[in-house]
Amino acid sequence: MYLHLGNNIIVRFCDIVGIFDLDRSTVSKTCRKYLSNKENNSKIIYINQKLPKSFVVCMQNGKEKIYISQLTSETLFKRIKSIKSIRSRKVPL
Repeated sequence: MYLHLGNNIIVRFCDIVGIFDLDRSTVSKTCRKYLSNKENNSKIIYINQKLPKSFVVCMQNGKEKIYISQLTSETLFKRIKSIKSIRSRKVPL
């Protein structure tokens, strides 16, 4: 299953390590340092130029990628919940 992060970027559920609210998590000095380090090492992918609201950490083929999204973490979690509820429904024959 896949999660749409915005601007036609999708990632597989199994690749997602975490989804984080940018405003809440960057309060931490450790998180700011982590993101700064990843940006310096070209591990961050900006989905578009709109105001960033969340970031998604993924491991794809053994490589870490961080997607910066204009969508809120709540919106992304709702998408996951919606997709999982659709998949869990039984279809009558």
